[in-house]
Amino acid sequence: MSTHDALLKQASITASEATLVARFEINGDIPGSGAYVVGLVAATPDYSSQRRLGVEFMNGEAIAFFAFNHDQGTEENYDLKDVEHSGSTITANFPLSAINGLGEGHVITAFSEADGREFQSGVAVAETL
Repeated sequence: MSTHDALLKQASITASEATLVARFEINGDIPGSGAYVVGLVAATPDYSSQRRLGVEFMNGEAIAFFAFNHDQGTEENYDLKDVEHSGSTITANFPLSAINGLGEGHVITAFSEADGREFQSGVAVAETL
């Protein structure tokens, strides 16, 4: 399956104690070749403050789990043990601190990238925070 067949169908997030659980459902399986990234963009309503949280796959295997804070220009990498993937479902357990500071009225959307190019953006996220 090519990365073009791996459309992000839906995304959802829930919060429990100190964890932000993100679940991504894709159409088909995680591509077995090339680079593929799914993640979240969390921002203030005016997008002046943004965080980018993601899971990167290479040849079907998770290789990176991260959060990038645009305000500070810093990236934090997390342990891959907190990522589960099977077929068309990817679950990532981010620390809740990855989106701290965004407050009420924040905006969260999902994205995917294939082979270094933006593939999808602005995918709606069902929130239970």
